Amino acid sequence: MPDQIAFMVMPFSRKPTGITEKDVPADVDFDALWERVYQPVLEARGYKAVRADRDAGALIISEMIQRLAIADLVVADITIANANVYYEVGVRHAAKEKGCVLVGADWARPVFDLDQMRTLRFPLADGDVSDGTAEEARAKLREGLAGLVDGVSPVFAAVPGFPDADAERTTAFADAVAELSEFEAEIRAVRAAPDAQRKDRVRELTARFGDRPAVRDLVWIELLTVVRDNLGFQELLDYINALPDNVAKHPLVLEQRALALSKAGDSPGAIGQLQELIATHGETSERFGLLGGRYKDLYRNAQEPKERRRYLRLAIEAYQRGMEVDLNDFYPASNLPRLYRERNDPGDDQLAVEAALATKVACRAAIENGSTNEWVRPTLLGIAFDQSDVAEAIRLRPLIEDDGPETWKLASTIDDLSTSVRNQADPEVQAALQAVLDQLAELL
Repeated sequence: MPDQIAFMVMPFSRKPTGITEKDVPADVDFDALWERVYQPVLEARGYKAVRADRDAGALIISEMIQRLAIADLVVADITIANANVYYEVGVRHAAKEKGCVLVGADWARPVFDLDQMRTLRFPLADGDVSDGTAEEARAKLREGLAGLVDGVSPVFAAVPGFPDADAERTTAFADAVAELSEFEAEIRAVRAAPDAQRKDRVRELTARFGDRPAVRDLVWIELLTVVRDNLGFQELLDYINALPDNVAKHPLVLEQRALALSKAGDSPGAIGQLQELIATHGETSERFGLLGGRYKDLYRNAQEPKERRRYLRLAIEAYQRGMEVDLNDFYPASNLPRLYRERNDPGDDQLAVEAALATKVACRAAIENGSTNEWVRPTLLGIAFDQSDVAEAIRLRPLIEDDGPETWKLASTIDDLSTSVRNQADPEVQAALQAVLDQLAELL
């Protein structure tokens, strides 16, 4: 009788992990991981272990799908974010009820959907997969693999009778789509309504769609935004505290909760939550940007010179790390020029120039790529002030008047613009920017 086939889904060659934390390798040799860990463990369990790159030539998509559907077992390595692996896991989950096992290093941070699924973790402190590292990983996989082989696909578990669909389920799905369409129409109506009507509309929308025990992701994400933008941060905090536990623990919700805590007056509490979020869910430019903002708030409010200096340093360090994590995200970098100049250490002026340039390039790229990020244009205004670009500031002023101060986030950014004016070394430039700033202040 031929051996059962185990099809291995994983990255090839050496790949960066994208994680800079202690005890996490900078990259992993996935070929070594296959040869020294996965293949011997699977073969010891009696499987014929197959990996795509071991075939004569690369698999075309139809052959890949056939193997994912037919193999007795599919083992998917989700140690790093890999689009091919994620797609192949989805194919397997929809193709066969059982026999798909997710595995990954104990430091791996999969995307949210996969992070909710049971994963067999193993230690991997050495990206070269040395003999000792390989033995530890093999031992962990040998111990846990058997218990997961018969796990049911989340697709089959979530849709009784899948892949067959009866008329009742089809109707229920159509009703759900219609309800979501109605919700999206209500969201657009909120954004189009006069200012005097928006708060009542948002509260009505939250009562209709947000107070349910089970809330669709699309619904609570949209509601987070409209509550924050129209009702304020205290009501946002109240809304988040009322969400179901599974939603309240989503990293996006935790980010917004930290921001709301800070705006409600608890910056230290927000800092603690953001540090925990980074430790448990990984580094992102957004999280470090939020962390930098909370330290910046404490810096602005501190009275003691030593304390102000400490919070300024921590704000700069957080924003710097956010910029390093993703140079395409203008948010962390945009805060650095004026903070460098306020610190005024040797070399800070050059660092400010570099951060402003990185911000401008990132903003222009975002606009060219069709970004809908509402902070792109306000950030360009801030960079015009930071770079002493009077002509650009003057050019943007009538656009802000036409669009309205809310569109340009003027209430949130005008203090930073004032700081940039104070930091100008050239009196003529300072006077010209102050004149623009006075005109902008009148719009508020």
